[in-house]
Amino acid sequence: MTDHALRLLRQSRSAAELAAFPFEFDLDRADHAEEVRLASGGPLTPVAGDGTGGTYFLCADGSVLYADSEGSAGIIAASADEALETVIGLPGWHDYLDLSPADGTEKILARIAETEEEIRADYDIDAERAELRAQLGLPERSPVELIGMLHTALLRTEPDFLLLNAEEGGAYERLDRHPRPPLWEPVLAQGRADLAALRAGEGPAAWDAVARDPLRRRLALRAAQFDRAADDLGLLRQLVRYEAQASMTDELRLGAVLVGLHGLAEDLPLLHEVRDTDFDTVCGLSDLPGPGDSGADLRRWALETDASMFGTDPSDEPVFTWTDLARDQGMTELARVALIRRLDEIELGQHLLRRPGGAADALDTSPLRALGRGFEELGDTFQALRAQRLFAALQDTAWARVSARLTQARLERELGLLSQATATLAALRAVLTDPRDTSLRLWHGVNLGRFIAEEHYALTRALADADLPEEARALLTASDAILGELSGNASMGVRELAEDTAERVRDLG
Repeated sequence: MTDHALRLLRQSRSAAELAAFPFEFDLDRADHAEEVRLASGGPLTPVAGDGTGGTYFLCADGSVLYADSEGSAGIIAASADEALETVIGLPGWHDYLDLSPADGTEKILARIAETEEEIRADYDIDAERAELRAQLGLPERSPVELIGMLHTALLRTEPDFLLLNAEEGGAYERLDRHPRPPLWEPVLAQGRADLAALRAGEGPAAWDAVARDPLRRRLALRAAQFDRAADDLGLLRQLVRYEAQASMTDELRLGAVLVGLHGLAEDLPLLHEVRDTDFDTVCGLSDLPGPGDSGADLRRWALETDASMFGTDPSDEPVFTWTDLARDQGMTELARVALIRRLDEIELGQHLLRRPGGAADALDTSPLRALGRGFEELGDTFQALRAQRLFAALQDTAWARVSARLTQARLERELGLLSQATATLAALRAVLTDPRDTSLRLWHGVNLGRFIAEEHYALTRALADADLPEEARALLTASDAILGELSGNASMGVRELAEDTAERVRDLG
């Protein structure tokens, strides 16, 4: 697909006027109401707008993304020419976002006829459509075909074309409400295929390919979690033996549970052998029944653990199960979209953090910490900072607030937001000197104190490197004051950093 028609449109004033009215593709309105960007980081070029405040953007692969003024966006065409075919052939396309080829010709044509009859009250769209198509060299496609093209394009929006508010980082909603596969389906596809191959007994090559590959092994165990078969016991035993080589993982516990559900006492020696692999597995599987217990005891343990930690419905799994596995398979954008959507939900509804059965103001902020960590593992420091700022704002003890703001300052520094990082460390120091919360009374002599000092010096160095001498000197004074409060053990390793930083600041003159 090309942008040939778009280039012709830019060269012809009469064609541009027709495209703007009545087809709402106005080259003079290519100015969106707010700064936006793609979550994937690809380029985005506004090319036209409409009378409702919506904007058409050209993406790197030629696709056209439409963003309305109400916070929704989606891919509407594979190219600029296809987008023009759509807006000219379906001037009421905004009203057809719920349609798909599955609705059938009769329903599609009835909906389009109803909308276009209203448009004809003001415009001679049939003649104008024919004239504009002729000027731009566009083919005459049936409305049903155009609906199919629009539907196909919309389904391509995620994960690669998720639109964000550039300043705040929140995601636009989808333009359409067509169903998509749940996250776990593409993530688990390899595991399901491998499980089927192992069940089919495809030989040593299949076993080596799956059992010796840590990622494929994890995926196969997850597939077995949601597709349990009585004949799987032999392959589960083997997978558990191999998984123990990775030390204590969620999948090792899962494999032990799947083996234990068969309720055979003869499996206890295997599970104890696995448990004794290393210190972490000993701790992680410490609740296994003893060597003298019965198969019924093993099954009872497996049932309880399964109910509390696993289960058979993939939609009940924490989103981080699937985003971690997506990331590890290279499905970076799929993981990013899921995490951003989850952060948006929490940001808009902090009730989602309430502890079940707890007080109304008792929040479990650990999902925000997990989101921040997940974004950092994806290399998305911007979204990690967004999660961390909300996490820090919700902490209810001085120790937790200081720890959270320390991470926040680091992320701000890494993003080059040096003034914001400086303000965050100033707020952190204010908490340190607040006598009302005793949770921080030992900060001078533990690792937290050392980390605080190190971040102060790291930011001082960043300010110096940014040629901000006044700010660097002021923060160096605060850094030295922090260092002066640390105990001997806590200050070990920091003094060399302090000296190097002071020398760098002196070099500023």
